[in-house]
Amino acid sequence: MKLETLSALNEARRARRPALLVTDLSSGDERLVDVASVSSDPLATHLDAALRMGKSALIEDGDQRYFISVQTPPLRILCVGAVHISQALVPLARVLGHDVIIVDPRTAFATPERFPGVPLYAEWPDKVIPTLGIDRYTAVVLLTHDPKIDDPALHLALHSENFYIGALGSRKTHGKRVERLQAAGFSAEAIARIHAPVGLNIGAVSPAEIALSVLGQITAALRLKPDGSKA
Repeated sequence: MKLETLSALNEARRARRPALLVTDLSSGDERLVDVASVSSDPLATHLDAALRMGKSALIEDGDQRYFISVQTPPLRILCVGAVHISQALVPLARVLGHDVIIVDPRTAFATPERFPGVPLYAEWPDKVIPTLGIDRYTAVVLLTHDPKIDDPALHLALHSENFYIGALGSRKTHGKRVERLQAAGFSAEAIARIHAPVGLNIGAVSPAEIALSVLGQITAALRLKPDGSKA
């Protein structure tokens, strides 16, 4: 690997930017492709699939063979709400290799005893989230049921490029949420990004089951194409 390529990869890693290194196995030529360039690349279909799966791959394009090395940052799940669902979600997310951050201004809930070893911010979302940053590898999950806490976080998420937004609540609750967002000037397209009620419909009842359904939906949003296909 060329020194300049290694430097570029290290810089992308520090900045939590995904990158793909394409090596022509016949000539040994290599090139680095960033996310913004994937759609216009001659290998766009292969690069998109490798990026969504987060896996390096050996591919063939006509008579040529390439190795695509994929570098993606760890997925972060930003949970607004230090609730029972969040407690159940943390260990499941860790098994999947995801990082979890908890934000909740209610100090009775946001305690190290309830969330040992987890980055925990007993702050209002609109104060702390801008310091954390929300990027394309961040999933935002709103779990407090309190608009005073959830809505400021939701506004920040809708103005960001994160790949997933989920919000707890019934369809009636979400209907009121939509009305507040419309009054705040958000478009129908932006509001449609929200998964609500949060999680896959698996008949979840307990906090652990809801956490499982949320992680399943996050995984689908990360790995599948918009039409629901994998290929």
